[in-house]
Amino acid sequence: MYMIFQYNWQVREEWFDWCETLTHEELVDQRDGGLGSILHNLFHIVDIEQAWIRGLHLGTPEYHYNFNDYPTLSEVRALSQQCIPDIRPFIEQWHEQDEAEPFGPFTYGEVIRHVAAHEIHHIGQLSVWARQLDKQPITANLIRRNLGYKNSDIIE
Repeated sequence: MYMIFQYNWQVREEWFDWCETLTHEELVDQRDGGLGSILHNLFHIVDIEQAWIRGLHLGTPEYHYNFNDYPTLSEVRALSQQCIPDIRPFIEQWHEQDEAEPFGPFTYGEVIRHVAAHEIHHIGQLSVWARQLDKQPITANLIRRNLGYKNSDIIE
């Protein structure tokens, strides 16, 4: 499971870099689908991930950030960089026996896979919007990303 989250975080960072080439207007322009804008889509990805994983990890009620408190790309990126260290330990320590653990009407396994797929879905929307702007989207390719290991296992 860790590899998919590592992939999502890596691709998300690449999208943040990609977005730095856009104007603020292009980031917030209303578009069809998703959350309506590139910036709001990125914010939504971060917010949903942290809400679900913190719920699983800490057993706390779902907490959502307010998009209006993060009106710029740098603020959404900073929120992402703030949230990942809070949820990374739970993802790194994921064990198969966690799969069937109940979480309301769901299981931990259902929730964690939903969260991973949720980001991939919204990143796909960013790719469509990039093409509508006549720009090359970030690759969704999983191959050759040097993934599959926990940070402590990677020897450079």
